[in-house]
Amino acid sequence: MENITPGRRWGTLAIACLAVLLLSIDLTVLHLAVPKLVTDMNPSATQLLWITDIYGFALAGLLISMGNLGDRIGRKRLLLIGAVTFGAASLVTAYAPNPELLIAARAVLGVAGATIMPSTLSLIRNVFTDPKERTSAVGIWSSVTAVGFALGPIVGGALLERFWWGSVFLINLPVVAVILVAGLVVLPESRNPRPGRLDVISVPLSVVSVLALVYALKEAAHNGVAHAPVVTAALIGVVALAVFIRRQTRIAEPLIDVRLFRRRAFSVSVGAELIAMFAMLAMSLVFAQYFQLVAGLSPLVAALASMPGGLAGGVGGALAGTLVHRWGRARVVALGLAMTAVAFAMFRGLGTEFDYPYVLAAMILQGVGIGFTFAVTNDTVLASAPKERAGAAGAISETAHEMGGALGIAVLGSVLNSVYSSGLRLPANLPPGAEDRIRETLAGAFEVAATLPGDVAGAVTTAAERAFVEGVHTTVLTGAGILLALALAALYALRGVPKVIPEQEEEPAAGPVPEKIS
Repeated sequence: MENITPGRRWGTLAIACLAVLLLSIDLTVLHLAVPKLVTDMNPSATQLLWITDIYGFALAGLLISMGNLGDRIGRKRLLLIGAVTFGAASLVTAYAPNPELLIAARAVLGVAGATIMPSTLSLIRNVFTDPKERTSAVGIWSSVTAVGFALGPIVGGALLERFWWGSVFLINLPVVAVILVAGLVVLPESRNPRPGRLDVISVPLSVVSVLALVYALKEAAHNGVAHAPVVTAALIGVVALAVFIRRQTRIAEPLIDVRLFRRRAFSVSVGAELIAMFAMLAMSLVFAQYFQLVAGLSPLVAALASMPGGLAGGVGGALAGTLVHRWGRARVVALGLAMTAVAFAMFRGLGTEFDYPYVLAAMILQGVGIGFTFAVTNDTVLASAPKERAGAAGAISETAHEMGGALGIAVLGSVLNSVYSSGLRLPANLPPGAEDRIRETLAGAFEVAATLPGDVAGAVTTAAERAFVEGVHTTVLTGAGILLALALAALYALRGVPKVIPEQEEEPAAGPVPEKIS
């Protein structure tokens, strides 16, 4: 194995962080651009749904396959290929003349993102051979991811103040250029020296299972669990996943070594990541509505108001490595989840009167807690897998993030919508069809209110705000209970996992094979 100099190690981390920052911003930047996009392009409702969702579908569905591909052909090579593709697709997206081309370009962006995300983690895993340094590096990587989620709406809002909707994608181009130039010089190449042949049946099974389950969760959030497409997609996803897992246990060269899940540290960390993302994405959805509709903030001001939570997540991620070496992994993960649970309980104090200092305190507590959790669990997942399978392990971690986000929006979003709809106390004599629109969403209630006489409009908006806040109260208490239970489970399940996880070897052990890094 080549001796990687300290400068090259930390340079690799910087490039990996820049790449994940690019993806984190791109995950959130489109939502602010939707109103201008609709005005300029006039897509149908179905086309708009695909424009907003296809990126996430392609990203989630291909993470496992791309992580495995990086282990085979080289993580540096895959990252640079993904960066070139991401830049080209960003350019096409920015200037797409019609919805069809925009959907296709967003799909390519998702494919490119799936090549970049697991490559960043696997490169970090392979250049940081000292466990303490690796834990710190993964903590920094996690903190940059959190900051990227916070920066996306702000960057998008600032650009949309002056430019057209496509400008939010052009910011990707200079970042991609830096990644390519620096990556060619700095990044070492690494791959599994004995990857075996690629199982052509496992790849579509993994894609179908993840896509179907994510689609089912997203549809359930909008149309309910009993909706026919939800049931169909869920059944397809469950069956494909069961066949996929069974096949991985029976073939000599699996796409994913499911034996990794026998390692308690690995399986518990993946579960913690899924539930933590479950909570974080659901609260992001709640705040987007609360800040803009209840508090009356503009999109840009709402993004600025939310930013301290993301920055606090960055601080938590950066501090996590130090805390692990003092307190151990179980305590730090449990502390992070417990802090997030307390923050959720504090959100119970939200009301129709906007009290930003109170909200700020809860957001910072939540951000630091989430930062602790993700930094330690990401590192534990990587450290629990052999270096030869770093790409596949990173892909499992990122897939858990995607599934957790979709699950959180589906479950907690459904709780919020149910309590909101059932808690509405509306005035009589509303126009035909108005009540159904009001009960769908808070945004719908405000749209209907704008068409009503002044006194009726005031009564509708007041009732809708109160019902929404009641829904928020129920949602955050539900989330707090789930997070607290997970904190206790993590404290128990991760006990005994060492602060410094020893190097893992491939199974079956026909003799360890040194990792190739050049």
